[in-house]
Amino acid sequence: MRFTTRPEIAGTFAVATSTHWIASAVGMGVLERGGNAFDAAAAMGFVLQVVEPHLNGPLGDMPMLIKPAGDVVPTMVCGQGTAPAGATIAHYRSEGLTRIPGSGLLATVIPGAFDAWMLMLRDYGTLPLRDILEPAIHYARAGHPALPRVAATIAGLAEFFREEWPSSYETWLPGGNAPRAGALMKNPALADTWTRLLTEAEAQPGREAQIEAARAAFYRGFVAESIDRYLRHACVMDAAGGRRKGVLTGEDMANWQASYEAPISTRYKDWTVWKGGPWTQGPALLQSLHILDGFDLDALDLNGAEFVHLVTEAMKLSFADREAYYGDPEHSDIPMCTLLSARYAEARRALIGMQASTEQRPGLVEGYEGWVAAALHHAQEIYTSAGGTGAGEPTMAHLSQRKGDTVHLDVIDRWGNMVSATPSGGWLQSAPVVPGLGMPLNSRAQMFWLDEGLPTSLAPGRRPRTTLSPSMARGPDGTELAFGTPGGDQQDQWQLIYFLRLVHGGLDLQEAIDAPLFHTGHFQSSFYPREVQPGHLMVEPALGETAIAELRKRGHRVEVAEPWSVGRLTAASRLSDGTLRAAATPRLMQAYAIGR
Repeated sequence: MRFTTRPEIAGTFAVATSTHWIASAVGMGVLERGGNAFDAAAAMGFVLQVVEPHLNGPLGDMPMLIKPAGDVVPTMVCGQGTAPAGATIAHYRSEGLTRIPGSGLLATVIPGAFDAWMLMLRDYGTLPLRDILEPAIHYARAGHPALPRVAATIAGLAEFFREEWPSSYETWLPGGNAPRAGALMKNPALADTWTRLLTEAEAQPGREAQIEAARAAFYRGFVAESIDRYLRHACVMDAAGGRRKGVLTGEDMANWQASYEAPISTRYKDWTVWKGGPWTQGPALLQSLHILDGFDLDALDLNGAEFVHLVTEAMKLSFADREAYYGDPEHSDIPMCTLLSARYAEARRALIGMQASTEQRPGLVEGYEGWVAAALHHAQEIYTSAGGTGAGEPTMAHLSQRKGDTVHLDVIDRWGNMVSATPSGGWLQSAPVVPGLGMPLNSRAQMFWLDEGLPTSLAPGRRPRTTLSPSMARGPDGTELAFGTPGGDQQDQWQLIYFLRLVHGGLDLQEAIDAPLFHTGHFQSSFYPREVQPGHLMVEPALGETAIAELRKRGHRVEVAEPWSVGRLTAASRLSDGTLRAAATPRLMQAYAIGR
């Protein structure tokens, strides 16, 4: 019997897995009461906003893959809000900025996660909205045990909150006291917000009408009005060291809605893998698979130096292309067909040698030379003026070493409905709490550049190229898989490694999660101040001293992480005979899979 840190969960009724045990339990409870995977996922999502407020919030963003039972191809729900009408390069430059700060009011785009949840619930859910929101209201009002990292994050920012963001100080340090790890932590203002929203929604007859009323209350009613009123006058300190006003308005919120779109996919070893479009970083995983398809990974030790080297070098190439070419395809002509072509992959594969590369090497696509030149310029400019990179989504790094990050969840019900969602943004350290709402604003705009003519140039109505990236796949035997992880720029690195070990190693879901992980910070960070670390490779020590020594010999600038500290993967699968399986990472000791 092969040892795993916890069992792979198996059953035939339903499975729910997420980055916090309370959210997973809430999801399973919804499923037990007759809700489907869409109901359960939404309830889990709202609870995660309460119990992991340093990793996501109600005013954040979210891409979500859904696959209703019987559908052959999943659908992407786009909960990534766009830049406000006032978010122009000229305005941000007039504020003395060359890069968008990682925190504060100018880092905010239109909040998208709430409408994505409502859109999915309206069209695919079955339970009343009250059943979805009540667990989150309970934990916000009655309290939940504060995670050690939540307590540490708040303590590290206590003085800053007191001096600069008083609404955050009031919310996160009630009575002037930071929460203690394990002690009950509450957010009564958030509970009041959701209670009021429910009251307004339930004034309408019928489930669908109530969901539409909730959308209206959030984007055109009291929530949007509170945000608009606050931002008309607020001028707060941001990560660039200045006090600046925001540009988001109630009108921006009223004019935006979540939407459905087709994901993109590729074939790898008789598997089909689906990811979000180039407004996410998801295609980088697909490009990496294309490059690696030319190597005999079946012959390699999947914890050995050769495997780590090949995968790392492939990721360097695909993420270099991310920096040059990805962006909102509604605003730029992204050459995705070329980037995912076999001929292009062959040319990229030929660049991988025995030694680690320390160069930024985006591929050359005819007609896009300017984008490549800009990516190379950004990488050099930031590398010579900024320090190292971190394994998360940094905000307020100049004030605290606490990191913002993300959450993830996967759900499959007995009917075969599937959800994989990666909510993020609106971290407690990203922006001040909007007074009266108990919600901080998001900081996703930091992923734009303040240079004209690029797919990631700041522009009103454009989506930032997010790191958020849920996954779905189907195997040759009919197995359907939903998986994902928090981790900013590392999300599609860890997911790629996980998927390769499933395909080539014959591991079960939990074994593949438990296996030692690694990632590179070689390419441009998506987060302020946009660092680059050429040749960087972080590995978990479980890879072993021999492999680590060989990687250093090959020129990788190896950073050995603390044991069990890299990656926060969760996964769920459905076999062709109806068997359901789920797993969750033991790292950070809070993710959990539940099922029967």
